[in-house]
Amino acid sequence: MSEPAAELYTTKADYAYLRVKERILSGELPPGSVIAQARLARDIGISTTPLREALRRLKSEGLVELDAHRDARVAPLAAEEARDLLEMRRSLDPLAVALAAERRTKADIAEMRAAAEGLKPLPGNPAYEHLVAHRRFHTALYAASHNDLLIQTLDSLWDKADRYRRLALEVERGQQARDRKAAEHEALLECVIVGDADGAATVMREHIDTSLGAQAAWRLRKHPSGDQEDAS
Repeated sequence: MSEPAAELYTTKADYAYLRVKERILSGELPPGSVIAQARLARDIGISTTPLREALRRLKSEGLVELDAHRDARVAPLAAEEARDLLEMRRSLDPLAVALAAERRTKADIAEMRAAAEGLKPLPGNPAYEHLVAHRRFHTALYAASHNDLLIQTLDSLWDKADRYRRLALEVERGQQARDRKAAEHEALLECVIVGDADGAATVMREHIDTSLGAQAAWRLRKHPSGDQEDAS
């Protein structure tokens, strides 16, 4: 993977944070895997000092585990976290799109339409760019709520949720399920643009209840120890 130069970022720790997070969310560093810090630092062109700072930041976000000896590993997936994320999103995402339908501006609508252009349901082994495109669309929807606390909360959930989406996509979705997600995206966009708050909330609840996150939560409940990568 070609890495952009660290000098382009404000600090090397910021650069390390973004590069390591991308590797975690892309699945290159799988759940439960040990992070070989010296090798990783060398791969992305920095020293271990900014890397450790980045790992501490990722720990605060629940993506990395660090022990007293500074050993690091990617946080494993957990049925409890998957359930918690699903419960939060069932409550907050419908609220966000309902508010968006009431408060969206012309600039919000332009961004939502731009984010929706060419958007497709996530493929079986999504590249990081696929996840970014999916996130951009949902971010455009809840940013139009103009509720800063709600936006910050949903944004903080997204990175964790992406790891569970990837788990669910290990089971291939049929075309009917993919078409349903595409139709829900279109309906969400239309409801918000025309100002239908109740309709937007209803579509979003259905979207969450049949989401990849919901499938991952179900899968982890059924097989709590069977879906983790071998960390050895």
